[in-house]
Amino acid sequence: MTARLVVLVSGSGTNLQAILDAAADPSYGARVVAVGADRDDIEGLRRAERAGIPTFVAKVGDHTSREYWDRALADKVGAFEPDLVVLAGFMKLVGDKFLARFGGVTLNTHPALSPSFPGMHGPRDALEYGVKVTGATLFVVDAGVDTGAIVAQAVVPVEDDDSVETLHERIKVAERAMLVESVGRMAREGFAVDGRRVRLGG
Repeated sequence: MTARLVVLVSGSGTNLQAILDAAADPSYGARVVAVGADRDDIEGLRRAERAGIPTFVAKVGDHTSREYWDRALADKVGAFEPDLVVLAGFMKLVGDKFLARFGGVTLNTHPALSPSFPGMHGPRDALEYGVKVTGATLFVVDAGVDTGAIVAQAVVPVEDDDSVETLHERIKVAERAMLVESVGRMAREGFAVDGRRVRLGG
């Protein structure tokens, strides 16, 4: 059975594209059934439209409160009956209403090796701290910021001449590969979240 993915984006959608490319092979085990965004007129939505995939937009500003937005987002996602929800560069934090429905099956990435350097500036913080390796983390979204149970991690060496930009670019490459591989495995083999541990396979 092919797993149904809803992917949420806020920008260019490069991670989305990587998943779309992988899912073009039936053996990948998952297909993108919808792409949602928190704003209009972004390349991520255009990528979905070019691929013939339904899209939707849920803007925070169109709702009377963040809570109503969160509920509306959950309704829009739920309409496509996903097995997994992938936040691929989605720049909004989902809330209680969303997690009540899709907690345990919503994935996000972070450009650092969690629990180190949470928040918006993982690559910069790692560089400033002087670590020799950093990387990317795929995790199951919970109510915290970058605190969910870890599905996979990819290690990226920090070079002596790295800038925040060069380091972040290399992290993005590793992150994309990890995301595509892990989502495929979760779709094909199944997974279980047991406290802090995520186990792939039956």
